[in-house]
Amino acid sequence: MHLAYPAVLASLLFCTGVYGVLARRNAILVLMSVELMLNAVNLNLVAFDVWIRDTLHTGQALTLFVIAIAAAEIGIGLAIILMVYRNRGTSDIDRLRDTADTEATDETARTEQAAAAAQNAEATA
Repeated sequence: MHLAYPAVLASLLFCTGVYGVLARRNAILVLMSVELMLNAVNLNLVAFDVWIRDTLHTGQALTLFVIAIAAAEIGIGLAIILMVYRNRGTSDIDRLRDTADTEATDETARTEQAAAAAQNAEATA
């Protein structure tokens, strides 16, 4: 088997994952795109391990570590996304720019407006 076939497939998977991370606004789809990118790396690791004919199979061992890290990333990422969805009601990345609560942000904005109004009243008096 030529090394070019899995390398081309892995590059297509990786490019698809990069496009998904950059173009998607849903947090779950972004996590799926990151998984695509990690699977492309796994494919490259195994393909190069077979091509080099390594006796220690380091590519396959690294692939197992990447799979374990990806599983942990998905577990923690989904937990965070579910908590954000419960608190905010959306998983749209554009709407989740800041981590502050909207109620606290509204109260801070009102306090700042009241302070600005007090300063204006003092300046005019």
